[in-house]
Amino acid sequence: MRRIVLGGAAATLVSGLLVLPLASSGATASAAPAPPPDNEFQKVTLNDRPGEPMDLAVLPDGDVLHTTRAGQIWRNDASSGLNKLAGTIDVYRHDEEGLQSIALDPEFEKNKWVYLYYSPPQNTPVDDPATPDVNEGDAPSTGEPADFEPFKGSIQLSRFKYRQGEVDIDSEQQIMQVPVDRGRCCHVGGDIVFDSVGNLILSTGDDTDPFESDGYAPLDDSEGRAPTFDARRSAGNTNDLRGKLLRIKPRSGGGYTIPKGNLFKEGTPKTRPEIYAMGLRNPFRIEIDPYTDAVYVADYSPDASSANPDRGPAGQGKWTVVNRPANYGWPLCATAELPYIDYDFATGTSGEPFDCAAPVNDSAYNTGLTKLPPVTQPTVWYSYSLSEEFPELETQGGIAPMAGPSYEFDPKVAKGAKSVAWPEYYDGMPLFAEWGRDYIKGMSVNQAGELSSIEPVLDSMITDNVMDIEFGPNGALYMLEYGDGYFSENEDAQLSRIDYVKRGNRSPVPKIAADVAAGPEPLEVSFSSAGTTDPDGDKLTYAWDFDADGKVDSKVRSPRYVYDEPGVYKATLTVTDQGGKGRGKHASADVDVVVGNQVPVVEFVTPTADQSFEWGDTVQYEVKVTDDQEVDCNRVTVTYVLGHDEHGHPQSTAAGCTGSLVTTIPGGHDPETDELHAVFVAEYTDPGEAGLPALTGSAEVALTPSH
Repeated sequence: MRRIVLGGAAATLVSGLLVLPLASSGATASAAPAPPPDNEFQKVTLNDRPGEPMDLAVLPDGDVLHTTRAGQIWRNDASSGLNKLAGTIDVYRHDEEGLQSIALDPEFEKNKWVYLYYSPPQNTPVDDPATPDVNEGDAPSTGEPADFEPFKGSIQLSRFKYRQGEVDIDSEQQIMQVPVDRGRCCHVGGDIVFDSVGNLILSTGDDTDPFESDGYAPLDDSEGRAPTFDARRSAGNTNDLRGKLLRIKPRSGGGYTIPKGNLFKEGTPKTRPEIYAMGLRNPFRIEIDPYTDAVYVADYSPDASSANPDRGPAGQGKWTVVNRPANYGWPLCATAELPYIDYDFATGTSGEPFDCAAPVNDSAYNTGLTKLPPVTQPTVWYSYSLSEEFPELETQGGIAPMAGPSYEFDPKVAKGAKSVAWPEYYDGMPLFAEWGRDYIKGMSVNQAGELSSIEPVLDSMITDNVMDIEFGPNGALYMLEYGDGYFSENEDAQLSRIDYVKRGNRSPVPKIAADVAAGPEPLEVSFSSAGTTDPDGDKLTYAWDFDADGKVDSKVRSPRYVYDEPGVYKATLTVTDQGGKGRGKHASADVDVVVGNQVPVVEFVTPTADQSFEWGDTVQYEVKVTDDQEVDCNRVTVTYVLGHDEHGHPQSTAAGCTGSLVTTIPGGHDPETDELHAVFVAEYTDPGEAGLPALTGSAEVALTPSH
C-alpha cells in the first residue's frame, strides 16, 4: 500500500507535503492494530566474524555485502551461506577513518555499480616506528598554517563494478571528494542513499575534534589554533562539504552534476551547490523513504551531560525527517530552541546565546556566508536524562542514534510458505536504532508530518550496538552489529537476518568446531557439528564445504578432512531442516583453517589492566608478537582509544613494538562521574609467504584511572 500526498503535488526531496499515515491498514486510533509479538520473528546469524563492521547492502539475489573499517568487503552468499572476501581497498586509518559505507546503484541489476565512501592513503604523515617518543601521524593542535598543511586530505566517494561475486577495485570511477583535516579525531562518518530519480544523497560528519570544548560546541578559532577545533569551518560553513547532506547526480564516466532544489543555487557566492542540508554533527546513518523520497537522518550528540548557562545545552541526539533543504544549526544551535553560547576560547569568557532564527557565523575559519539560514527544529531530540517529549527513548546508555529504513510491504513477496517478509503492520514505518542503548524503535508519523508515536520493535530480541539495518528484497530485516569493544572485531559482532516466521518454519541453528585451526601442510582437521539444533525439532541434513569453492565435500555430521596445500580456508557447515514440502530452511556457520601460515599472537607486555594511571599521563607500551614468520616491528600499530561506556573515540595511532601514547584529558567528559577508560588496541599483520595472504592478530587492554 502506498502513501498519498495531499494538495495535488507529488512529494519530493524539495517540494510537496510529506504525508505518512499512522498505519497502512487505515485503522483509526480507537481500533489500532496490535504489533506482532516478538516470538513470531527469528534472528538468523549469517556471519559471526565480520571484522570491525561498518555498513551493509543487500543485493537483489539476497546476497549481502558488508564493509569493515580496515578496507574489507565481505559477501554472504544467500544460497550456500558461504562468507567470502569480495574485495579489499587500501585505506588511511588514523582515528575514525577507513572504509565507511557501501551502497548499490538504483540500476544495479543492469549496471552492477557498487558505491564506496572511503579514506585513500594519499601522502598523509604516519607514525615512524624508529621514533618511539614522537608520533608523526598526529596533527599538531597549535602552529602555523604550514604545520597543518601536510594533514590536508579527503574522503573519496567512488563506484566500482561488481563481477562474479567480487567488487573490482581496479574499475573505480571517482564521483566526489570531501576535503578533511587528518591526524585528529573525529566525525568522518558518511552514508549513501539514492532517491527515486537517481539522485545520490551523501551524509558527512563535521570532522572536528570535540575533546577540548567540554562537551559543548567546538568554536575555537583562536590565533595559532588548529582549525580542527572549530566546527564553524565545516558544519556551519556554507562553502564546505562537511557536516552536511549532499545531494548530487552521478554522471556517466565519473563526477556528478547538481540537481535542482538544493539549499543554495549554483553560482551563489560563498556556497557549495551540493548542499541539501547543513548544520549536522555526525549524521552517521541516513535512509530514504521508498514512497516519498524523504530522508531519515540520525545525528550524533556532544558529550555534555547537563546544560551550562555559560556554554549551552546538554548534548542532544536527533532523528529527523528531511523533506526540504534546511539548516539544523550545529555548532551554533543544538536545536532551533536550544542555542549555544558564543564562547571565546582564548579568554575563557562567554558572550550571548546564538540567534537560531538568524544565525551568524563569524569564525576566522569560515569561508562561506556569514548570515546562515534559520535553524530547523528536528523531529526528535533527546539527551542523557529521560526526555519529557519522548520518554519512549528511555535513558540507559549513551546517545548514539542510527536512522533505519522504512518498510515497503509487498503482498507478493509476503505470500507463500517460505516467506520471511515482515508483516503489513510495519508498512511505511521508519525504524530507529540506538547503538548506545541497544534497541530498535518504530517511528509513526501522522498526516501532518508530525511524529505521533514511538513504539518498541523486537524489544525482547538481543541487539548489540546496531551499526546498520536494511530490508532485503525478501522482506526480511538485515542487521549489522558492532558488539562491545573498540576498533577491532568484537566477540558479539555479527551480520544477521531477522525473519518473520509466524506459523511458519524456523531456521536451524548450526554450531561448528574444529580440533585444530592452523598448522603446516598436510593438515588433518576433525570437524564437529555438536550443539546444532532446530527450533521446531525437524530432522536435519548436513553439508560441508571445506574450501569455500561452493561444492559439497561431505554430508556426515562430524567429518575429517586433510588440507594438502597452503592457504586460508573458510570451512562452512550448512544445515537444512525438513520443514515440510517446499518449506525447508537452511543456515550456515563457518570457521577459518590456516594451512602453512600461523595467525600472529599479539600480547601487551605493558601496559597491564591493573596498571595505575591518571588522565594526561604518557603511557609507555611494549607489544610482544609471536609468529611463524620473522616479526617486523614496523608492522605493529597501537591505537589509544578514549573508552566511554560501551563506545570509544580513537585519539592517536602509533607504530612499533615499543612507544608511548598520551592519554589525552577527555574534555566534555567528567572523570569523576563518567565511566571512562584508556583503551589500547594493538594489531600486527604479517607479510604472508609463499602466496599466502597476510594474517592479523590483535590484543586489547583497558586502563581505569587510579581515582
